[in-house]
Amino acid sequence: MRQWSIWLVLVISSLCVLGPAGNVAADRPNIVFFFIDDMGWTDVGFMGSKFYESPNIDRLAGQGMVFTDAYANAPNCAPSRACLMTGQYTPRHGIFTVGDPARGNARFRKLVPTENRTVLDDGFVTVAEALKASGYTTATMGKWHLGADPTTQGFDVNIAGREWGSPSGGGYHSPYKYPNLVTSERGEYLTDRLGDEACKFIEQNKDNPFFLYLTHYAVHTPIQGKKDLIEKYKAKPPTAHHNNAAYAAMIESVDDSVGAVLKTLDRLTLTEKTFVVFFSDNGGHMGATSNHPLRGAKGMLYEGGIREPMIVKWPGVTQPGSTCHEPVIGIDSYPTLLEITGTEKPDGHVLDGLSLVPLLKDPNGKLDREAIFWHFPCYLQGSGGREPNKPFRTAPAGAIRMGDWKLIEYFEDGGLELFNLRNDIGEQHNLADDMPDKARQLHDAMAMWRKHVDAPIPTTLNPDYDAAAQWKPKAKRKPRAR
Repeated sequence: MRQWSIWLVLVISSLCVLGPAGNVAADRPNIVFFFIDDMGWTDVGFMGSKFYESPNIDRLAGQGMVFTDAYANAPNCAPSRACLMTGQYTPRHGIFTVGDPARGNARFRKLVPTENRTVLDDGFVTVAEALKASGYTTATMGKWHLGADPTTQGFDVNIAGREWGSPSGGGYHSPYKYPNLVTSERGEYLTDRLGDEACKFIEQNKDNPFFLYLTHYAVHTPIQGKKDLIEKYKAKPPTAHHNNAAYAAMIESVDDSVGAVLKTLDRLTLTEKTFVVFFSDNGGHMGATSNHPLRGAKGMLYEGGIREPMIVKWPGVTQPGSTCHEPVIGIDSYPTLLEITGTEKPDGHVLDGLSLVPLLKDPNGKLDREAIFWHFPCYLQGSGGREPNKPFRTAPAGAIRMGDWKLIEYFEDGGLELFNLRNDIGEQHNLADDMPDKARQLHDAMAMWRKHVDAPIPTTLNPDYDAAAQWKPKAKRKPRAR
């Protein structure tokens, strides 16, 4: 009943883009959305890496618009994906983290974290549902991570998508068994296969508008590249910050997949009719890559955990080789796709993001909003989130970016960290004590936003917390040759 209700509402709301015979207008673009898992801000050539090789992605950057200040909505996978699908900040859908929000040793957790949802509720109208009702054929290929079956959330085709956060079974190498993707023979590489399936989907739907969400499991752990590519990068001189041969091999395979899709669009003369996005769900994993010059990594609200490489190519609109420095965030994708396709916003569905169309037309433009926000009322195990001696990648915290300024608040003690990203992209100088008025301005704005979206802040003390406990970081192991 729920699916029929949403279908009727969306069909009625999209009548304005249908012709008299019910056919979708011919000039509506196809959509290809590359969503890479755990790719850091500088993990591709166009963002500065001299070790990892990504010629196809770099070529796409030269043909489209690069966003230097693009952000994921969360520092890890599932919440970023839920925000992308709903166009809403995390407090609205309740997916704040991956799995248990109390990950880490209980004696170090001062607070009881907010409860976390792991499945996107069917009551939300996803961008796929909106586009499907508007006449698009929709497909998700790869990581879903928001429940057992994305075909209940607006996708006509699902290949390899379940609630899993990383490749199941044998990892990236076959044999493996996924929904609509079963391979018993050894030797196939998952990233290659997903690219092949994406090309087949385009071929099969070349005569009608389509939305292809190619959401690779790569470059998420386990770090498993193809053997020949690993050997290639072992023989390549490392750079100061990038030197992981297996990870480099994974990036090259992602790049090959992107290249295969783009070549298919060229071959079918669909390139000029296709809107392309390249993006990532959170920052690079600290054990696999370096996010330098950014501070931190996946799991943290520092820039290294949330700032992402992003390209948008809209033929005839975006200026080839252009660059935009306006801060944008994952929730902006939903309203952008609605506007470029002429799809009405689903009735009653709240959108927190803004359409990027004004920026796509003018890279020097500005969006009409005060700030962007993050809310992460959970614990993630692993050191490095907040020094000194914190055994978590992050403890419960929130953040705001307003112009060049960024403020992080830690809920355990109300501690504030204020950074000027224009002058200090590495977030090395906390200005909260030196500039209390600026810190107060951002904190007040963040408090108003939390009230607006009903963001829960954990306050209950954890009875297992031991204030006298002393955490000792594990001794660093000598890195192995990769």
